[in-house]
Amino acid sequence: MCLRQGKSIRRPRSGGVDRRGQITGMVSIHVRPPDIEDQQMPGHWEGDLIKGKDNASAVGTLVGRTSGYLILVKMRDATATSAVEGFSAALNSMPLDLSKSMTYDQGREMAKHVELTQKTGVAIYFCYPQSPWQRGSNENINVLIRQYLPKGTDLSKHSRKNWTLFIIR
Repeated sequence: MCLRQGKSIRRPRSGGVDRRGQITGMVSIHVRPPDIEDQQMPGHWEGDLIKGKDNASAVGTLVGRTSGYLILVKMRDATATSAVEGFSAALNSMPLDLSKSMTYDQGREMAKHVELTQKTGVAIYFCYPQSPWQRGSNENINVLIRQYLPKGTDLSKHSRKNWTLFIIR
């Protein structure tokens, strides 16, 4: 006869690594050529996404590593498909020698980075998790933009003219 016990079965606290949403085929930042790290050659970019209210709208930011030149890319939402469409349009509008590589964080919006590379020819490198200093210029710009557009703002309500005014300030 088996009697019931009052104690629950003990389970280990760590359930392993959560692999949902991990980006396949990432090229790590430590593989990046040293001339990109020196910030001497133009054509290398740092990218990120500023998400609007409920992830329903987004703006991509591209900052030149040498020049500090800023490109804002308005997107429908914060999905990987929108990121590929927006960033490929921005990168393809530049001369080839000014669009060589992009360094990005490990956000899920870059899950289709292979497709972006195929459309633009731009090599994409990924930073380590929780390492914003590896894209310092971009993070600083995003902080400045957030002064005018705090979290929870619906970014789809702003026109291109408004973005220009934010940058000038």
